[in-house]
Amino acid sequence: MYTFIKKQDPKIEEILRGEEKRQREGLELIPSENYVSRAVKEAMASSLTNKYSEGYPGRRYYGGQEFTDQVETLAIERAKKLFGAKYANVQPLGGANANIAMYFALLEPGDTVLGMDLSHGGHLTHGHPVTYITKIFNFIRYKMKDVETGEIDYAEMRKVAKKIKPKIILAGFSAYPRELNYKKFVSIAREVGALAVMDAAHIAGLIAGKAAKNPFDYGFDIITTTTHKTLRGPRGGLILIRKDEELAKKINKAVFPGFQGGPHMHQIAAKAVAFGEALRPSFKKYAKQIIKNTHAMEKVFKGHKARMLTGGSDNHLILLDGWKSFGVSGGEAEKLLDRAGITLNKNAIADDTRKPMDPSGIRFGTPAMTTRGFKEKEVARVAEIMIEVLTARTDAAVAKAKKEIKKLALSHPIPESFK
Repeated sequence: MYTFIKKQDPKIEEILRGEEKRQREGLELIPSENYVSRAVKEAMASSLTNKYSEGYPGRRYYGGQEFTDQVETLAIERAKKLFGAKYANVQPLGGANANIAMYFALLEPGDTVLGMDLSHGGHLTHGHPVTYITKIFNFIRYKMKDVETGEIDYAEMRKVAKKIKPKIILAGFSAYPRELNYKKFVSIAREVGALAVMDAAHIAGLIAGKAAKNPFDYGFDIITTTTHKTLRGPRGGLILIRKDEELAKKINKAVFPGFQGGPHMHQIAAKAVAFGEALRPSFKKYAKQIIKNTHAMEKVFKGHKARMLTGGSDNHLILLDGWKSFGVSGGEAEKLLDRAGITLNKNAIADDTRKPMDPSGIRFGTPAMTTRGFKEKEVARVAEIMIEVLTARTDAAVAKAKKEIKKLALSHPIPESFK
């Protein structure tokens, strides 16, 4: 596979093969990671990587755009069909880029955004103080009313929104296991004259696969998302506009020339391939199986009386309090399970008293395992192995787990194509 790299740069080839081996023999439980098809990889490695295509289809600043226009138009049309949008911009290089471009398109410096607090499941780009975007716009954060059920305090959100008059009310998350009440978001947004925006980066695949509700069906104006994670495409971003042409024009200007230069056409081709895969009937089965698998893992942890934030999950991820459940910090749990061949990430929980680099929680999910063909029985066993490792915390327990995880992984190889 790496014939030319092996000849030209054997050190890089060695590293790539090491990573392939790690992925092949271990299990990926980070909910924001997945496996792409061979077709997506081929598009990413195509000759389109050589081409500069500043502008949009039919309106480029360089010549030689016959095929780039075709591939970007195809990506746009497929994205619109997947999500029921009238307009789409497929050029953002990532989810953060998509969010930042969206802010610049819709806001003036000093304008206010009401978004979910990072500690309660939000994302850095939703207004965490460490990000530079907070130097330009004013972010106010809402939280859960009850961390045991995951209920958002919509009454407080409405009260705050009426007081601060945000230009955007932002839904979406990076570590929130429940489905949001989109109807309430839109109701509050309309009452205060705000735009309703959903960051669907984590659940875009579930929405596309009809396994989760579509925010557009409830009146959301804009959806931003990544194209990897549950959508199972290349790493990249996407902005969807439900129906407003003026909003679409503002978004396009913000992405280019406002925020980015030339789009990565090889990435856009890979997005088009992934969107085409997600339009197949089999993707709906995949999306539904993700949630079935999450519920199977949830059942095991409930049986062991482990503390899951929000009491469980409606989507692809589980946020577990390792400190209260097993007496192990998130950082230690991540390292222990990594040694056993299970990759997940340490994660802060709501109102965490521990430090961000060694928080109380761990975050894990089922998208990548589901891609490998895991069903309820297999993921339940993975949950049991996790409990065994986190309970014992011995070299012997880790070694035993690693052996079984490798066997499970090799019996469910990473697919090269999706039927």
